[in-house]
Amino acid sequence: MSRHNQKVSLKRVPLEVTRLGLGTAPLGGMFNSVAESESDELIATAFELGINYFDTAPLYGHGQSEVRLGRALRAAKKDFVISTKVGRVLDSTDQPDKEFFKDADPTKISVYDWSADGVKRSINESLARLGLDHVDMVLLHDCEDYLEQTLREAYPVLDSYRSQGIIKAVGMGLNLCAPSVAVMKETDLDCALIAGRYTLLDQEAQEELFPLALKKNVSMIIGGVYNSGVLANPVKGAAYNYAPVSDDLLDRAIAIKDFLAKRGVSLTAAAIQFPLRHPAVMTVLTGSRNSAELRANVADFDAEIADSVWIELEESRLIKPLLLS
Repeated sequence: MSRHNQKVSLKRVPLEVTRLGLGTAPLGGMFNSVAESESDELIATAFELGINYFDTAPLYGHGQSEVRLGRALRAAKKDFVISTKVGRVLDSTDQPDKEFFKDADPTKISVYDWSADGVKRSINESLARLGLDHVDMVLLHDCEDYLEQTLREAYPVLDSYRSQGIIKAVGMGLNLCAPSVAVMKETDLDCALIAGRYTLLDQEAQEELFPLALKKNVSMIIGGVYNSGVLANPVKGAAYNYAPVSDDLLDRAIAIKDFLAKRGVSLTAAAIQFPLRHPAVMTVLTGSRNSAELRANVADFDAEIADSVWIELEESRLIKPLLLS
């Protein structure tokens, strides 16, 4: 059964995205450098496989992800849905920072700016880097430490742009549930990206965020399904939330992997499919740095997993029971 390229509609906006989307942080050289040729081939492969949703941000490679994605999207000459983010702008620098993004533009540095003018500048500069005349979805990015200014200045700009038809959907993209709930309560969002909080190791999002999203008709996008790596390869030294995994979480990841192996299911397939169990979830984003990784993700996404496996995982207390109310 092929479902990675099945399209679903945002609940409040006439946009259709594929069940599996492509996150492009790796195109900024996250952790490891990516060759230009691999970047172009990756986007071409995504279209070949029927994927139409692409997510990026100014932070990723300090603009490099947007530049690479835009070039490949223009070359493809196909229909697509794209989201980028606001909350950071890129200023000039003579002290390049390539610690996290190996392919970062050495002339730019990322700085937070949640002012109205900063949001407008961010969108304009994203469009210039992408080489596009529009973006479909704009997400408030990592605003947990700037909630007051986000609600007072940044969100109203996006709301106005949506009313004018400049953008089609307003959303947010965070790694934490509590500030996500706070923003969702005070705004009129179309979509919300939460990373790392609805996975085989962490089901916090279903406690308050998902019920609120269902109540307000907000379409949820799930990122971070491997929790930074430990659910792709649970070994000593693996990352969890961008830091070395604790012993107890590593033990649980290994226990889940062994449990699944006895039932003929790979850990990566279960990790990438797990979020779809919840009705609040619209689509899953995974970051691939080359075509081979993307094809492997598609195979995992389309692999058959019996409903009984999820039930047995719950009964074993390796994951929390699915909460639907």
